[in-house]
Amino acid sequence: MGRNCASVQNFFRKIDQFPAHRANLAKLESLTNVARMRGAARTSHFPTKIPVVVHVLHNSDADNIPDEQVVSQIAVLNEDFNGKNRDLKSVPKAFQPLVGNPGIEFYLADIDPAGGKTNGITRTPTNVATFAVDDSMKADASGGRSPWDTDRYLNLWVCQLGGGVLGYAQFPGGDPATDGVVITTTAFGRGDGFNLQPQFNLGRTATHETGHYLNLFHIWGNSILPNCEDSDSVEDTPNQFGPNTGKPTFPSASCGNTAYGDMFMNYMDYVDDDTMFMFTKEQVARMHAALEFSRSSLGTFASAGPVATMVTGAA
Repeated sequence: MGRNCASVQNFFRKIDQFPAHRANLAKLESLTNVARMRGAARTSHFPTKIPVVVHVLHNSDADNIPDEQVVSQIAVLNEDFNGKNRDLKSVPKAFQPLVGNPGIEFYLADIDPAGGKTNGITRTPTNVATFAVDDSMKADASGGRSPWDTDRYLNLWVCQLGGGVLGYAQFPGGDPATDGVVITTTAFGRGDGFNLQPQFNLGRTATHETGHYLNLFHIWGNSILPNCEDSDSVEDTPNQFGPNTGKPTFPSASCGNTAYGDMFMNYMDYVDDDTMFMFTKEQVARMHAALEFSRSSLGTFASAGPVATMVTGAA
C-alpha cells in the first residue's frame, strides 16, 4: 500500500462549511509572494518554537500508544524541520544547493489552556474503531477529543483512520474548531518496538502533514487529474506528473522537468518514509510566511498579550 494523504480532499470537503478558508488562503498566497520578493531584506518575526498537544484516541489497548512513541515523533519533527535528519546527506548532488532548513522547533506543551502543568498528551477512550476524513476525531461529541486552543497549539490527533489514509492536515486560515493534523496510529512515531507499518515507520507522515499545516502543497500540485503543468507554487521544486510512490531511484523523470528528473525525495511527495528527506529553500520561505501571517499566535499565552492574525470567520 502506498502513501495516502487526505489534506486536499479535506480542504474541498470543508470549504462549503467554512467558505472564508478560500479567501484566507488567497490572502496568505498574496502575502507569501510579497514576502518572497522581499527575500533577504525581510525583517519578519514568526514563531519558531511551537507547542504541540497530542490527542491519543484509543478503541483498543494497541491504539493507546505509549508516551515513548509520542516522544519519538516529536524528535522526528525536530530533526526534519531543522535539517538534522541523518539521511539529509542522501540528497542527490544536483539538488543539494536547494536544500532548505526551516529552523522550527516543536515541543510537547508543558502548559495547558487553563495554565496548568501538562505533559502535552491527552488520552481518550472511544467507541469509534475507525475514523473517517470528516473531523469527527476532533470533537468530544463524536467520539473524539475537542482541540486545545488552535491559535496557540498545534493539535495533533492520533487515531485509527480508515480507507488506507495515513493522515491529513488543515491548511492555514481554516475553521479554528478543526485546525490541526491527524495521523493514523500505525504511521505515527519511529521505532521497531512500536506497531508501525514497515514503509511508514520513520515518522515522516507527520512531517508531510505538518508541511501542509504550514501551507505546503503536494510537490506535483493540486490538480485532480495528473499533468505536467500544475505547480505547488514553489519555484525550486520541479513540476512532475503526479505522486511518486515506494522507493524510486535517482534520477527518475516524469515530465522532462529538469536534467535530474523529479525531486521525489522531497517530504511533500508520496514516497516511503526512508526515501523522503528534504525541504527546499523556497518551501522554507513559504512555511515562514504561513507562520508570520496566518499562524503568528502559536506559542503565545495570556501573559504575552494578543497577537494579530489575518484569519477571518465563516462567511
